[in-house]
This record gives sequence, structure tokens and C-alpha cells, in this order.
Amino acid sequence: MYILASKRNGTLYIGSTSDLLGRVYAHKNDLVDGFTKKYQVHMLVYFEAGGTSESAPLRERQIKKWNRKWKIELIEKNNPEWKDLYGELL
Repeated sequence: MYILASKRNGTLYIGSTSDLLGRVYAHKNDLVDGFTKKYQVHMLVYFEAGGTSESAPLRERQIKKWNRKWKIELIEKNNPEWKDLYGELL
């Protein structure tokens, strides 16, 4: 499960994948048509690794239901600077 942002406190996108590095690369390079390309949502600001292929989509759906304040609190608890964490994956 991962969260992308357009900028600090900007537009958020929540997704899940079994290939985080490849998926974020695709978002960053606008290889994926849709929401992230349209709204320029390219910064990886939060991710959870180590889940199962069943638990990641469940966690994604859970967080998508949260209000915006809770999502921002989750990001800022782990990434208060809103740094792009993509470099940590490389």
C-alpha cells in the first residue's frame, strides 16, 4: 500500500501493488493514464511494505475510506517533511 502526493498537503492518491518500485516509477513518468497523470501526483510520501497480496488491497480500501485529516496524520507521523521516499526504494 502506498500514498502519492502532488505536493505537501496537496492531492493524494492511494494504491497498492506487488511491485512498489515499478509502480511508482510508472506514476512518476506518466506511464499510467488517469488520476495521477492528470493531477501530477508523483511524490511517494508513505508506503507500507511486507503485507500479503490479500492484505495490501484491504489496507488500501481501509485508508481510502478515512477522512483527509487522518490520511495527512498518517503521512506526517512517518514523513513529517513530506520527502519523496522513492529514492529510498532504489
